[in-house]
Amino acid sequence: MDEDGNKSDGFSICVLISGGGTTLRNLIEKKNSGQLDATISHVVSSRVDAGGIDHAREAGIPFTIADYRRHKSPELLSEVIFRICRESGADLIVMGGFLRQIAIPADFENRVINIHPSLIPAFCGKGYYGSKVHQAVIDYGCKLSGCTVHFVDDQFDHGPIIAQRTVDVMPGDDATTLAARVFEQECRLYPEAINAIASGKVKLEGRTVVIS
Repeated sequence: MDEDGNKSDGFSICVLISGGGTTLRNLIEKKNSGQLDATISHVVSSRVDAGGIDHAREAGIPFTIADYRRHKSPELLSEVIFRICRESGADLIVMGGFLRQIAIPADFENRVINIHPSLIPAFCGKGYYGSKVHQAVIDYGCKLSGCTVHFVDDQFDHGPIIAQRTVDVMPGDDATTLAARVFEQECRLYPEAINAIASGKVKLEGRTVVIS
């Protein structure tokens, strides 16, 4: 701590993963290029075989496995995860393809964020993840899709929206091509949202997020 009681090592995040870790890899790259104003202090995986663990290992970031199969309820899994987050000193918890439901404790209310590959409240909630989201967008005949950064509460894809970015749904798109275009925007939007939170620019007024 410095003389004002602030952490001397700056703003830090803990990243939660469940799979290949493409979001984690992007955040590591943005940090290395000076485009992320936060230190990735820890990575927590809900799966022992998650490919994203390799990204953490290669970057020298401490990681922990909180195997969801050993912690059957959201409450038990959450207890383990948030204990790790507290111990890491994280200011913000960042979900990066984390597919398990968790219960947010009081001390982490409005300190957990997620990015979802659609324009919430469309095509979101339980069962909407990965290619299923993009296929649903195409099947519905949407002309626009995109991504949404939001605060996490105890419901899937329900917390207040922080920021969104759109992409066109092109004729001939399939779930793979649309996902690639959406992910390009995710790679830009997520670090921008984290930077805004780290700099104190994000305020909540009811369900409305105001970015100064």
